[in-house]
Amino acid sequence: MKTLLRSFIPHSLNTHPAEWSRAALGACLGIFISALLSRQLFGIDVTLHLLGPIGASAVLLFAVSTGALAQPWSIIGSYLISTLVALLCIRLFGNTITAASVAVCSAIVIMCVCRCLHPPGAAVAISIITSKQELSALGLQVLFPVMLNAICLLIVALVYNNLTRVRYPRAQAKTAPEAQVANSESAGFNTQDLDKALDDVGAFVDVSREDLETILHKTEANAQHRNRTDIDTEHIISRSTNSLSLEHSVADAMKMLAGQDSKYLPVLDADRKVIGIISLVD
Repeated sequence: MKTLLRSFIPHSLNTHPAEWSRAALGACLGIFISALLSRQLFGIDVTLHLLGPIGASAVLLFAVSTGALAQPWSIIGSYLISTLVALLCIRLFGNTITAASVAVCSAIVIMCVCRCLHPPGAAVAISIITSKQELSALGLQVLFPVMLNAICLLIVALVYNNLTRVRYPRAQAKTAPEAQVANSESAGFNTQDLDKALDDVGAFVDVSREDLETILHKTEANAQHRNRTDIDTEHIISRSTNSLSLEHSVADAMKMLAGQDSKYLPVLDADRKVIGIISLVD
C-alpha cells in the first residue's frame, strides 16, 4: 500500500525554470498563431473545437521536443490518420460514443504501424465525432482545418525551438564508426545491449534511442570519474604495502593488484612522492 501511495508522488523535474518559461511561451505563441489563422479561414466555431488537440500537441512540441512523440511526422501523420479514421467511424456508427471509442482504438494501432504515435491525434478523432454540426458535417473537407492547425503549429515549433537553441526536429542517428563502437563496448555496454534492453521493456518510451544511449554513456562516464576522484590517496598509501614506479608495466600493475585486497595502487616517482594512482577502473 505504501508503494502504491508513493507512486502518486510526482518526480522532480530535471529541467530549469528558464526552460519551463521558454516552452510555455512557445506553446502560447504556437496556439495563438494557429488559432488566429484557423479562425480567419474557417470561423470561430471550427477553431474552438480543434483547440483541445492543438493545446496538447503544443505541450509536446515545445516542452518535450526531443521526444519521439513530438517529431514532425508524428503530428502530421497522427492528425491525418485520426481524421480519416474518425470520418470512417462516423459513417459506420454515427456520432456516438461507440464511434469515438473505436476511432481512438483504431487510430492508435494505425499510428503505431505508421510510426507516428502522437496522443493528441486521438483527441482530434474525438473532437470530430463529438462535433456533429461544426466538424463531422464537413466530411473530407474537415481535413483542411485539421491539417492547417497541425502544419501551422509545426512551423512555429520549428522556428521557435531552433531560435531558442533547442534543436528541432531531432536528427536521425548516423551509423557509429567502428572505433566508436569499440569504445562503447569497452565502456560496459554496446548498441546491441541497448536494443535488447529496449526489447525487454517492451513498452512505449517517450525518448529517442539516441538520446537514451547518450544519457547512459554520460552516466557511465560520470560514475568512472567519481570512482577516480573519490579516492583518498593517504588512505590508499597507508593501507597498501605495495606501490608502482614509472618502470613498472601494466602487466606488473595487474599482478600486484591481484595479489592484494586493495583495488588501488599508488604510483611513486624516484623521490617516493605520489604522482598518480592505478585502479581497477582504469
